[in-house]
Amino acid sequence: MLSKNQIKHIRSLQLKKNRVNESDFIVEGEKMINELLSSGMIIKRIFATKSWINLNVSKLNLIEHQVVSEKELTMISNLKNPNKVLALVKVDFLKFDYNDLKGITLILDDIRDPGNLGTIIRLCDWFNVSNIICSNNSVDVFNSKVVQSTMGSLFRVNIFYKDLINFFNECPYDRTVYGASLSGSDIKKIKIDKDMFLVVGNESNGISDSVKSFVDKKLKIKNINGGAESLNVACATSILLYEFC
Repeated sequence: MLSKNQIKHIRSLQLKKNRVNESDFIVEGEKMINELLSSGMIIKRIFATKSWINLNVSKLNLIEHQVVSEKELTMISNLKNPNKVLALVKVDFLKFDYNDLKGITLILDDIRDPGNLGTIIRLCDWFNVSNIICSNNSVDVFNSKVVQSTMGSLFRVNIFYKDLINFFNECPYDRTVYGASLSGSDIKKIKIDKDMFLVVGNESNGISDSVKSFVDKKLKIKNINGGAESLNVACATSILLYEFC
């Protein structure tokens, strides 16, 4: 049975300030938990129905776990339709090193929508892009909607938050910076470097002026029909990564 303190703590993690203060976040759902169990991340406790624990007890090893009812899961879940299992996970603060940025490094400038960030992380996992640099004003990667929409890719892609101006100014090597822009050149006509930075911007405003000043080559996805004004940022990122890879 869940205690009042457990319920209060887990519910409090819906807010970013509490996730930061407690260094905890929530992962939910059978598929996500299976991915989590294979990730090496520190799981503080699993809350699950008796049937789920009985089926998965061999995977839990020394992980603390607690049987809860479906009603109790509803009390602590962020999902409209709570699943059979929820995990309390320690936030993993990755060590950042410029020398680890090989191949395509994706730079996200002020991405605000949780679904977009989650989808982009999943795309990077698909296209073998290991590192994402998010501006400090981008949505928190441990937001429950971001976590769920990654479908487990969160555990295989490195995500860092940086002041992008400082990031570019402090970069110790010369590397071409490509930026997605409606005024750019057709991506199919641009030669792409093997090791590079790709910047995509805010859903409404694109790349900010301060970050735009670091872009060496602006590129765009050619509009075939001429009707739609722009593409969703996650959709555009998928096309760019496909062309780049």
